[in-house]
Amino acid sequence: MKSIEANQAGAPNDISDKISSAIMDHVSNSSLDHPILHLPTIFGINFSVTKHVMMLWVTAVVVFSISYFATRRYRKEEYPVPTGFTNAFETVVDFIRNQVVRPNIGAEFSRFWAPLILTLFFFILTANTIGLIPIFEFIGGIARFVYNISPNDDHHIVNRLLHGGATATGNFNVTAGLATVTFFGIIVAGSLKHGFLGHWKNLAPPGQPFLVYIILIPIEIIAMFVKPFALTMRLAANMTGGHIAILSIMSFIFIFGDMFSPTAGIAVGALVSVPLNVAISGLEIIVILIQAYVFTLLTAIFIGMSIHPHH
Repeated sequence: MKSIEANQAGAPNDISDKISSAIMDHVSNSSLDHPILHLPTIFGINFSVTKHVMMLWVTAVVVFSISYFATRRYRKEEYPVPTGFTNAFETVVDFIRNQVVRPNIGAEFSRFWAPLILTLFFFILTANTIGLIPIFEFIGGIARFVYNISPNDDHHIVNRLLHGGATATGNFNVTAGLATVTFFGIIVAGSLKHGFLGHWKNLAPPGQPFLVYIILIPIEIIAMFVKPFALTMRLAANMTGGHIAILSIMSFIFIFGDMFSPTAGIAVGALVSVPLNVAISGLEIIVILIQAYVFTLLTAIFIGMSIHPHH
């Protein structure tokens, strides 16, 4: 009798451990022990392809393909009239250029900096969107069923692909890399406009008492690193938080099914988990748009502040 009670008491912990492990496996990067593709170690660096690296490659291919096919008409015709997909692409480009780049950087420098801002926007938007679509889970699940592949075979490429779907921008290393581009973009923009030394002189307004500079200069230097840090944390946290929320609510099905009965789990799923996840998924669609827009908007603002310093 005591053993039965002990097993019942330990059951929720077992299912909780499995659920937490599944959630962390989804939002975190795959380890180098079980990468998607094994590659050799060169100069002490393991070049094996993890799932977030693979998602970055997929994102890059999608962005390049969209840009290539959307602009194909401009390369073939002297005076093209955009229609369909090309028209939609041009609308987005015009919006970012006219509503984000020009107001914050200025018309004089918009042609130079618009490609960078547009690249960041489309890359982040694509990475965010792909993370919501279970592409590899769908393809891998079908392949596992058709070819009768054991789910316990961690060395099979299909099972490794099943863990491939993820939001690359939910990785802090990825968002830190994007923010680093912004960081150096700020320095380059200020240096091109005011000269290298002139850019650093613009950190603090001229003509102030010496004691003011002792306080102001360290604050401005800290602010230089706070800007990319804020970009890093905001994007990654929003992308990770949404997925954790969806998976946590979906886990109610298994928790109630384990604690009570399969019928209770199905009832909770139908009445609570599925409706809530539909609403949160709709919210996630809005979030992926907002986060791509906010990142590029702040990048344009920071670059514009470097070109047009106001104290």
